[in-house]
Amino acid sequence: MKSDIEIANAATLSPIENIAAKIDIPKDALWNYGPTKAKVTEDFTTSLADKKDGKLILVTAISPTPAGEGKTTTTIGLGDALSQLGKKTAICLREPSLGPCFGIKGGAAGGGYSQVVPMEDINLHFTGDIHAIGAANNLLAALLDNHINWGNKLDVDPRRISWRRAVDMNDRALRNIVVSMGGLGNGFAREDGFDITVASEVMAVFCLAQNLTDLKERLGQIVVARSRNKELIRAHQLKADGAMSVLLKEAFRPNIVQTLEGNPAFVHGGPFANIAHGCNSVVATQTALKLADVVVTEAGFGADLGAEKFFNIKCRSANLKPSAAVVVATVRALKMHGGVAKGDLKTPNVEALKKGASNLKRHLSNVKKFGVPVVVAINRFASDSQEEIDCLTDMTKSFEVDSIPCTHFSDGGKGALELAQKVTSYLDSPSEFRPLYANELPLVDKIKTVAKDIYGADDVNLTKKVTTKLAQMTEEGFGHLPVCMAKTQYSFSTDPKALGAPSGFEIPIRDVRLAGGAQFVVALCGDVMTMPGLPREPAANHIKLNDKGHVEGLF
Repeated sequence: MKSDIEIANAATLSPIENIAAKIDIPKDALWNYGPTKAKVTEDFTTSLADKKDGKLILVTAISPTPAGEGKTTTTIGLGDALSQLGKKTAICLREPSLGPCFGIKGGAAGGGYSQVVPMEDINLHFTGDIHAIGAANNLLAALLDNHINWGNKLDVDPRRISWRRAVDMNDRALRNIVVSMGGLGNGFAREDGFDITVASEVMAVFCLAQNLTDLKERLGQIVVARSRNKELIRAHQLKADGAMSVLLKEAFRPNIVQTLEGNPAFVHGGPFANIAHGCNSVVATQTALKLADVVVTEAGFGADLGAEKFFNIKCRSANLKPSAAVVVATVRALKMHGGVAKGDLKTPNVEALKKGASNLKRHLSNVKKFGVPVVVAINRFASDSQEEIDCLTDMTKSFEVDSIPCTHFSDGGKGALELAQKVTSYLDSPSEFRPLYANELPLVDKIKTVAKDIYGADDVNLTKKVTTKLAQMTEEGFGHLPVCMAKTQYSFSTDPKALGAPSGFEIPIRDVRLAGGAQFVVALCGDVMTMPGLPREPAANHIKLNDKGHVEGLF
């Protein structure tokens, strides 16, 4: 079979105005970036406010492994299948970060014959949104240091600066640095650091804001430091919110592209799910819901991270009511959760599959807690034996959930038709979605609820510093906010090597951070990093231009 990039490059793409017309977006509402990608203007998106919403479907997955699960591929394949069934369908995805593209995870445009295109553009600079978000983040950092340099009227305490700079690259050398070296003319030297752009609060604000006014207000509420008398210092006090919103104005327009089968896809915003909230932008989702009968979206990594945050943060913030959820699983990944090494995954091993299915069972139980019907998409690989497929199907029945083998990677939408038919059967019933916890629950109890009810932990381990900070946040009026757990994606626990469904563990909370603009509290669990590093042999080593100027090595 051809590589992803070969399949994408061989595709004949339709003009983007033809794709947009399928969901009634007029040509004059598009801001084109070449013939096959465009942004949708804010005048048009705001004009949709009174239209009825379509149905929303979430695609999530088991805990990720190096074997691969195919969540984005399944989202695209399901969307194409729903379109084949005659449903007016749109897909909503996140924008890929350059860090994983050049690192180890790869891009986020799907795979095989279930891709969004132009794949190269989407996986690289696309329309420049993530660069704009990084620029806005770093403008705020520059304005803060400049304020301190020119008199410091707000009495900012340099020891209590919480705002970090950002870059969209995996660069471990920037995790902890010293800035303002070289004398008084460059400021006062202090410890600082970088986060990857997709983990920054500006990205979270960008993805949760519902319009430009909301965007500016949220940017202004970002907390950057404390004064010497410990009062919060916000971005609007530095007069940074205006210029930041100007930098983000064009980026804030949702991007529209197409699947290989010519169906509309909104690709907009890109927060990580292990250290941020892991969902595409609210404005893209809301636009899609006003234009399509069915919208298929995804949330990053496993259901313990992306889906939990989609339900508890994004749906709460934007008043979304999903109608169904799809949990993607593969025989290969479940065998790895059952203890099989990556090199041995092609060998049939039913016993390892049964053992590893504990991971799937816990994820399914968790999704059910939010009141939405759930189905398992078995993303089938050529090496899967029929015995393994039958075993997995029988096990999901014992979990009281249906499972459907899918071949959308090799067959496109027609390989997910049975899955689409199953999902369609859920759409006529009213949504019974509910968040896991109430706004009024204390912050520490929200953290414990996620740790115990979603991760399966016995308890959480809070340091005195964390307990004090949570109490202070509550006293300052932030106790009603949801929590955003930053944790390894590879395990329900904070130990990435504890696969399957571990038990008898605690979740150590090493720090908490207030995201005043995004309107959630981040809980840093274990040793999770907000700036990833590159692997021993990064994917960047194999990406190049050939003699014809075409990209090679990009998957």
